[in-house]
Amino acid sequence: MNLSDRWRICFDADDTLWHNERVFRMTQERFAELLRDFVEAGPLMERLLEAERRNLGHYGYGVKGFVLSMIETAIEVTEERVPASVIAELLAAGQEMLAHPIDLLPHAREAVEALAPSAELILVTKGDLLDQERKLAQSGLGDLFDGVEIVSEKRAETYRRIYEGADRAMMVGNSLKSDVIPSIEAGGWGVHVPHELTWDLEAAEPPEASPRFFQISDLGALPALILGLD
Repeated sequence: MNLSDRWRICFDADDTLWHNERVFRMTQERFAELLRDFVEAGPLMERLLEAERRNLGHYGYGVKGFVLSMIETAIEVTEERVPASVIAELLAAGQEMLAHPIDLLPHAREAVEALAPSAELILVTKGDLLDQERKLAQSGLGDLFDGVEIVSEKRAETYRRIYEGADRAMMVGNSLKSDVIPSIEAGGWGVHVPHELTWDLEAAEPPEASPRFFQISDLGALPALILGLD
């Protein structure tokens, strides 16, 4: 694949290159089962989401903040009567999440390998530093990226900094809120690759009026899309 302009193409990691949210969903099901004697699953998930939103500024994104939010929610919904055994189960669940094997999404490897020879590839992801580094190493894709940015938030200013000096820049990801919209605001392209599971706190309306917004069904369509823009 030959590109006439030098592209800086940024990829999100979780649920763009590999599965992630389904591991969280499985843990939420386990959480609901552990607390079934205290509260029904629906209200419990609402309380957990409230705790996650409230705690983002304290713990950031990733498994560790999620586990702390589950523990906080368990204490709240049981009026501080949650058994120590349940807390131990939640801590064990978090450790299992941090050790969960990486499962690449369809066409992720092919797309990255196709673009790597003629574009500058940057991984831009939120979350815990050690966990994200582990997942990238286990993915087998690490050597294909020219840089890695693990950030606390993905805002327009984040992308302006990352895009500085590039002829053309693009962010590819499953989150409209964090990957697509702020990239477009920063002057780049935003390519949405929907995932079957999306965290509620990443929901946003697609910027369909923008000529720099694209949506593809999977990463297999990305090289052709970029060739069409080049």
